[in-house]
Amino acid sequence: MARQEDSAFDERVVEINRVAKVVKGGRRFSFTALCVVGDGKGKVGIGYGKAKEVPAAIQKGMENARREMILVPMAGQTLIHKIVGEHGASRVLLQPAAPGTGVIAGGSVRQILEAAGIKDVLAKSLGSPSHLNTAKATMNGLVGQRRPDVIARLRGKTPEEVAPPGLLAAYRSTEMVRAHEGK
Repeated sequence: MARQEDSAFDERVVEINRVAKVVKGGRRFSFTALCVVGDGKGKVGIGYGKAKEVPAAIQKGMENARREMILVPMAGQTLIHKIVGEHGASRVLLQPAAPGTGVIAGGSVRQILEAAGIKDVLAKSLGSPSHLNTAKATMNGLVGQRRPDVIARLRGKTPEEVAPPGLLAAYRSTEMVRAHEGK
């Protein structure tokens, strides 16, 4: 039963890296794997695994990614608003795009957005090009989005007063679909 549930996820390996530990007798090599797991409906997670062999590192990374999955707020098939995610020296600009634009991003940012099910977005990696830091910056940006109803409540207004009607309709339809699937 659990095996069938795992196949519903989109699992991707972003990067495999060979790392070395210098010891008295020479170097000890091991492998790291940066993995992304998503359901294509707004849930996504990243994981980092390290082991002596590549398959073991990938397995650890996938398990870690499944544990760390988050729910991304979306308006239809794009983001709610423009945001810059930061982690370390990496910064990632994520910007909603019109329907039909596609995922305009590269590297680990593209893998994460596609696994999450985001179809229309513009992204730009700023700062450090490290795959791990860029991936974490992307996740921080996705988590940092503010929902229209939360912003309205903070301002003491209704969501209709703070968000454009099209965005609000797309956001509400996405939330209704998620609520219906959750039952």
